[in-house]
Amino acid sequence: MDAVRPLVLHRARLLGRDAPVDVALRDGRISAIGAAADAGPGVDVVDLDGRLVLPGLWDQHTHLTQWALARGRLDVSGAVSAAHAVALVAERLATHRPAAGRPLVGLGFRDGTWPDEPSAALLDAVAGDVPVVLVSGDLHCAWVSSAGLRMFGVAQHPTGVLRETEWMPLMGALDHVPDATQDALVADALRAAAARGVVGVVDLEIADNVAVWRRRAATGDPAVRVRAGVWPTYLDRVVAEELATGDRLAGPRVTQGPLKVIVDGSLNTRTAWCHDPYPGVEGALARGVLNVPADELVPLLRHAHAHGLRCAVHAIGDAANALVLDAFAASGARGSVEHAQLLDPADVARFAELGLTASVQPAHLPDDRDVADRHWAGRTDRAFPFASLHAAGVPLALGSDAPVAPLDPWLAVDAAVRRTGDDRPAWHPEQAIDVVTALASSVDGQPLGLRVGGPADLVVLDDDPVAAAATPGALRGTRVAATLVAGAWSHTAL
Repeated sequence: MDAVRPLVLHRARLLGRDAPVDVALRDGRISAIGAAADAGPGVDVVDLDGRLVLPGLWDQHTHLTQWALARGRLDVSGAVSAAHAVALVAERLATHRPAAGRPLVGLGFRDGTWPDEPSAALLDAVAGDVPVVLVSGDLHCAWVSSAGLRMFGVAQHPTGVLRETEWMPLMGALDHVPDATQDALVADALRAAAARGVVGVVDLEIADNVAVWRRRAATGDPAVRVRAGVWPTYLDRVVAEELATGDRLAGPRVTQGPLKVIVDGSLNTRTAWCHDPYPGVEGALARGVLNVPADELVPLLRHAHAHGLRCAVHAIGDAANALVLDAFAASGARGSVEHAQLLDPADVARFAELGLTASVQPAHLPDDRDVADRHWAGRTDRAFPFASLHAAGVPLALGSDAPVAPLDPWLAVDAAVRRTGDDRPAWHPEQAIDVVTALASSVDGQPLGLRVGGPADLVVLDDDPVAAAATPGALRGTRVAATLVAGAWSHTAL
């Protein structure tokens, strides 16, 4: 990357200060706040005219390739029944039929509250020989037509709805596109993220992310910083290269991220592992699915920790969260619990005792509230317990889990503050956090008022999110004037 000229942001407004100040940036860091001591020959000066400057926003949980592909896929998230979803498929086939042999892929259905059951036969009736694959909003299952099943090499299936271990091994095949196409889509998605004030993402794509991001960085730096996670399948490669979390992988913006492990399923798919059974479900799956038992998880976390890797462990159900906390305690590992959607009250304090971060995705709350009311009835007072975690001193890290939710931090901030995504009253408002806390949980640990020596990863806003929080929904539309990464413009509309 070419050298970045020193820059002074003139008349910037910072949280906690009444009068505008100058913020000087040099060598990728904030070099001064106050008088523009760095102004002079060779220094660029941009007058912000009182616009608010905050640390840039991070999305701490993404699946970037899936998100990049999803931006062009059929959106079925609004379907209120299987019949409605089939109608959306028929409408798309009538106007944009895929090329011969290519599937029609949709994303976002949530069948947990549907009045009818999805089936391959329903899709076959409108799609015929066109393979149709509809991926659930939580990514943990897919609804597939008969032609789609054949495409995956599945001879037959009783329903066409593949859940958890039936689906997860097939998902990568669906996402396989030529590298050049994939990389171009990801680059475009990251530019769009920068336009929403994002300066960094944690990429937990199911892939050999060391190889993927070295390939991508060879053609140029991404628009934002990337922490590339590693899955157990690829852990040996990371260990062999002695890559610890935070080590540079490629270029100045791509670093090694955490080990990612999925311990249970999800709420919508009714596979999140819980202490109590799901209503109407009997047998081995009544309490959900445990993908990684304790006797496998503890040595895995211990191994990763011994090699300098933080661990990001997916746990949604209360039983899964309890098991994961036990595993962190037994292994000595450090890191985060991803999702932490349903918690026993006693386990909230254990997060703080173990020094763990709760990596949460507030935009899932508006999507999941109705499913939770049905399938976690009587327990929703401890679902998405952001306020309880914050009060216990647990660091929160906000993300999207894109493509489960859009890669847009303002949606997360809004949902964390309002606990609703529509005109309905807040869902368990006692678990809401205030907007300052939500923002502080979105900036990767940087102080909202900036600090000298901090990274010059900043967002310039046309709107004040603290003031906007008083107007329902206004946070979602927060206008971003510019974004800087290491003092270089990654987006500007100034």
